[in-house]
Amino acid sequence: MAEYKGMQYLRNRLLMKKTRVDLRYKYYEMKDRSLDPGITIPPSLRRQYLSTLGWCAKAVDSIADRLVFREFDKDNFKLTEIYQMNNPDVLFDSAILSALISSCSFIYISPDEEGFPRLQVIDGGNATGIIDPITNLLQEGYAVLKRDEREQPILEAYFTAEYTEYHQKGVGAIRRDPNPAPYPLLVPIIYRPDAKRPFGHARISRACIYLQKFAKRTMERSDIAAEFYSIPQRYVLGMSPDAERMDKWRATVSSLIQIDRDEGGNMPSMGQFQQMTMAPLSDQLKMAAANFAGETGLTTDDLGFVSDNPSSAEAIKASHETLRITAKKAQKTFGTGFLNAGYLAACLRDDFPYLRKQFYLTTAKWEPIFDPDASALTVIGDGVSKVNTAIPGYFGTDNLQDLTGIRPSKDVNDAGYGTGTAGGGGTQLPQEPTE
Repeated sequence: MAEYKGMQYLRNRLLMKKTRVDLRYKYYEMKDRSLDPGITIPPSLRRQYLSTLGWCAKAVDSIADRLVFREFDKDNFKLTEIYQMNNPDVLFDSAILSALISSCSFIYISPDEEGFPRLQVIDGGNATGIIDPITNLLQEGYAVLKRDEREQPILEAYFTAEYTEYHQKGVGAIRRDPNPAPYPLLVPIIYRPDAKRPFGHARISRACIYLQKFAKRTMERSDIAAEFYSIPQRYVLGMSPDAERMDKWRATVSSLIQIDRDEGGNMPSMGQFQQMTMAPLSDQLKMAAANFAGETGLTTDDLGFVSDNPSSAEAIKASHETLRITAKKAQKTFGTGFLNAGYLAACLRDDFPYLRKQFYLTTAKWEPIFDPDASALTVIGDGVSKVNTAIPGYFGTDNLQDLTGIRPSKDVNDAGYGTGTAGGGGTQLPQEPTE
């Protein structure tokens, strides 16, 4: 049995990380209510104009909505079937979204009543472990499966390569299930890992948090300044001390004000202070939006600053080139995580410790990041026709689906079109029978 650091060590490690994960979730859910300090606006006034922005949520959703998992290619161990039995429409999206927010999420694997694997997503604030940097699988893991209304753990699980042990609050260890897989049944799904941070980096970076707070302060200043902008300040000079004082609100909203001369025939003079302009605050907000867009690969159009000239589909795709590259990179790391989870689920399903290298042919297939429009389909069709003329069978129904995201018709497959494999016929028509 390998040496483990133990459940208490992992529990303390999770406590150190949970605060930062919860903070990022607050920014994603737009529930951050921190009162930023200011030198001009008193806190009592600032509390009346607390603003809310969803830029961090937009940065996460812009990637999450474009990552659509399709299936496993060369699926010799029927991993796609395991995911299809575990509500894949919710499972994949939940795992991807949580990993983007907190840098990693986890898939918890357990057997159901019939022994078939059940897959459950756990966010990065409720699970942790010791990772193997070679396989990106855990050497041991810990997860909080249930919390009470005060966020205190009720049901916990400790994962090793030999067993999964469950602990209940006030009772201790209540069950230990043997693990037929070579690794713990808790698999990390990681966004942008590297050698220094094997659990990855969050999409909501420190720069994103600062820029949203900066824009939030600008919005609060704009709300307060709008009160003075809508009703300019006026003044009266030369009023007699014995004159009747007028109500300030009536003097502000009245369309006609009568001021009589005094006994000496003198009349006071009225004036208005120079009205403030909202332009500096508007420019400051645009600057924050431009910096946030540069940080996340978005455009200012995505953040609500719509340009005058509408862009075509190709122009939109070109402006999101950084976003496309980021999404392609995320597909690779997430695909590895889903493959690892499917591998351990297959070990649990078959009650056999398969080797990880037996799954080297299986790869994850994703839908295109940008859906092609009608003009793009025309360009793809022309290009495919020319390439297949020069190299017969280079494009088939499988790799064309990777380009377009459109599943080939059943009639096309039945007609005997090529599949793009070596020696296939590509998109050539089937030959007519000869006499």
